[in-house]
Amino acid sequence: MLDFATPSIIPSADHPASYCNSLTDYSRRTTITVPIGSVPLGSDYPIRVQSMTTIDTMDTLGSVEQAIRMIEAGCEYIRITAPSVKEAQNLENIRKELRARGYDTPLVADIHFTPNAAELAARIVEKVRINPGNYADRKRFEVIDYTDASYAAELERIRDKFRPLVRICKEYGTAMRIGTNHGSLSDRILSRYGDTPLGMVESALEFLRICEDENYYSIVLSMKSSNPQVMVEAYRLLVHRLDAEGLKPYPLHLGVTEAGEAEDGRIKSAVGIGTLLEDGLGDTVRVSLTEDPELEAPVAQALIDRYTKRAGHAPIPAIRHYPIDPFQYTRRKTHEVANFGGINVPRVIADYSEIPVTEHEQLRPIGHFYLPVPDKWRMNDLGADYLYTGSRPVSFMLPNGLKEILDYKTWLTAGDRVHQFPLLDTATYLNLRQTPDALHPTLNFVETRLGDWSEELAHALAADQSVVLVVRTENAHAMAELRRLYVDLINKDVTCPVVTLRGFADRQGDTLQLYAATDLGGLLVDGLGDGVWLATDQLPDLPIEERLTTANRYNSIAFGILQAARTRMSKTEYISCPSCGRTLFDLQETTAMIRKRTDHLKGIKIGIMGCIVNGPGEMADADYGYVGIGKDKISLYRGQQVVKKSVHADHAVNELIELIKEDGRWNEPENEV
Repeated sequence: MLDFATPSIIPSADHPASYCNSLTDYSRRTTITVPIGSVPLGSDYPIRVQSMTTIDTMDTLGSVEQAIRMIEAGCEYIRITAPSVKEAQNLENIRKELRARGYDTPLVADIHFTPNAAELAARIVEKVRINPGNYADRKRFEVIDYTDASYAAELERIRDKFRPLVRICKEYGTAMRIGTNHGSLSDRILSRYGDTPLGMVESALEFLRICEDENYYSIVLSMKSSNPQVMVEAYRLLVHRLDAEGLKPYPLHLGVTEAGEAEDGRIKSAVGIGTLLEDGLGDTVRVSLTEDPELEAPVAQALIDRYTKRAGHAPIPAIRHYPIDPFQYTRRKTHEVANFGGINVPRVIADYSEIPVTEHEQLRPIGHFYLPVPDKWRMNDLGADYLYTGSRPVSFMLPNGLKEILDYKTWLTAGDRVHQFPLLDTATYLNLRQTPDALHPTLNFVETRLGDWSEELAHALAADQSVVLVVRTENAHAMAELRRLYVDLINKDVTCPVVTLRGFADRQGDTLQLYAATDLGGLLVDGLGDGVWLATDQLPDLPIEERLTTANRYNSIAFGILQAARTRMSKTEYISCPSCGRTLFDLQETTAMIRKRTDHLKGIKIGIMGCIVNGPGEMADADYGYVGIGKDKISLYRGQQVVKKSVHADHAVNELIELIKEDGRWNEPENEV
């Protein structure tokens, strides 16, 4: 066996700095404690859950009633928007009514653009959130050529504008979140650092340094983005920079902005938030869904609960040499085997080992449709690439877009050496790899675990151009153990493609999609993985129709994870904000309407923002934007440039579609089969 001797991570040229306590042994990052009313925040306390109201802040009773629903759903902090002084002043009425009803949950004022509102709110509530991208700057999308002197002058201007709030917070014992958003970086930051995680981090640090100069330390930091890959890199870099500069280890607020709704929103949130929680980062979580805010808290809690007992996981050998840059995405180098690895997108393997396939219709749940009249197959955008049937070969010819994987012993007698491929365990592969005709000549799947890893296997894989490795684990600290195996492959210069396989006994509620998105997506955002496979072998026996329903859900989750990790775009993506008191239209209804008209536009990203605060900045990744600017008034964007202003809401969706058509990116939806 290979030598897995300690120590833990050592900084090296390939690993710029450690951003967590350990990559293999779970523990939370140690932070200072930030007092926030009766609910302190930091590593000495549980990871906190929070959300944000969507009622108009001037509606006192409506805000109070919604806040109570959120608290009863599990929220430990309630954030309320204060876009102007009048809303900031009304926070006092909301707070008094909540306290009169027996609720002492801390309130957080959410501030954009209005320092005077922040200064007033800081005297009323327990915490204020400011966005360094728009607290002291106005975004004009200008590129400015700064000298060191002119940039220093800008920082002094910011200091003068921000220092009054810091002093008020210090006087009143009010906490502050300095919350950078990827999509709302100031022109100044973009001009100096570009649209990068570094720019996000520096945006927050400029404000943080002012706080420390004032000896004010009740700070929480966040690095939010609608792109989980960018978000993960930014948080890691933030922790690294805090350590490198000798700044205090401030608590982190985790969140993916504008995650969207339903399954896609939960998957995207888990890829970003779960990846960071895996490494012990994060002290409070907000899941931003385009749904009622009380529905967000249980999702956040489900993500958090996974780590309450994680410290007792089975031991994982420490990593001595970490070859992955955690601050910048690079896909692991692989050679091509069939359509795996190389420049191919990651593949999806559908697990039908518990489903005997006897009818064409049974492949519909994984995106393959048989049309009897023309006697042809059709595949949609979520068509699985491979079908694992275990010991039960399909009884008819599969469509061209789908290949079959069989257990090795079944494959030997199945008879089709063109469209069927074997799955072997590590021992069988090592015993047979030099036996003529014992294996498939071009594609063999070899399942392995970290405990199977050896010098013999490393040499065999390095010499064999036909193997796709399938890695799995039963360790509670699953992502870390799988990452450990990927690291060994990289360090041994083994370039075979790898499929990550995970099985989950609990398929109810949000658990499956959250856990799968964390374990598989967390690897993908680091460039690790050439395919995903959700196993069904841990599920109980079910009626065949329920098994097919499960297969459909697994397939949808697999493609959703690849999309959220930005590694395979297979469907339209909606970057929709979670709504708040600033929202100028029914966001949930509008999102559903836009989705209904456009969800066939593969790979296009559409931002749907309730107000000008969240758009266009917060839809930085979007190709097109739909942004509320007033009652029944919508502005439409191409990228971050407004192209149609003050479109009436009754016509705005049609105008959006016309804009897409003008760009030649529209196609008519096909009729449902």
